[in-house]
Amino acid sequence: MSPRIHPTAIVDKKAEIAKDAEIGPFVIVGPGCVVGPGCVLEPRATLQENVRLGSEVTVGSGSILGGKPQDLKFRGEVTRVEIGDHTVIREYVTINRGTSQSFKTTVGAHCFLMSYSHLAHDCHVGDNVIMSNATQLAGHVTIEEYVIISGVCAVHQFVKVGRHAFIGGLSRVQKDIPPFVKAVGNPIQLYGLNSVGLRRRGFSDEVIAELKKAYRLLFRSEFNVSQALEQAATELKPYDEVKALIEFVEASSRGVTV
Repeated sequence: MSPRIHPTAIVDKKAEIAKDAEIGPFVIVGPGCVVGPGCVLEPRATLQENVRLGSEVTVGSGSILGGKPQDLKFRGEVTRVEIGDHTVIREYVTINRGTSQSFKTTVGAHCFLMSYSHLAHDCHVGDNVIMSNATQLAGHVTIEEYVIISGVCAVHQFVKVGRHAFIGGLSRVQKDIPPFVKAVGNPIQLYGLNSVGLRRRGFSDEVIAELKKAYRLLFRSEFNVSQALEQAATELKPYDEVKALIEFVEASSRGVTV
């Protein structure tokens, strides 16, 4: 079986194309690119350089993956973009290669990146993430697994968004977003636990109840962060999820949104 490559497509001789991949009209696949089994590159998609697609990845029309990082410190280092299995990238998404900071920009498996999203250099997106239309990630942003970001959000460089968080539309994210919470606004604020999302993903009532206690203690009590962390160590049940929330707050270098 040979890959289905439209006669108008341009595929570099150094690219690796799986036997069952589909390359549409006017697609460009540049040097160092790897297109995995079952991948579909829709018309006018571009893999510019050093892009590795896992299996059954879809890249929408007009999207450009593997462009040079928009960073004045970039000096032509060999860097790459990696996309996990079963991820869907819709129309006109741009994903830049990494810099010498991490040498790659990565997107996990089973993600859904909607039209006009942008991932700058050295962004790292976990599995099962949904990024809605026109979401913009600056450089060095980390998005953990199962995060949902609504449309037209802007995320500041070096921000980290914790797993299972939900960010509402039109938000400006300038500080870290803790895991398991809802946040929205400009400036952005927390609006409680992402209880609906957690139940949909099989979190037990006991864990959700304890996370709510942790949320109130860390973000809605009279204590400052240090005092709240001390209280949390003695008052909360040591579920893994509660530990993850506490550790995220402790490790935040930018400070967390409240």
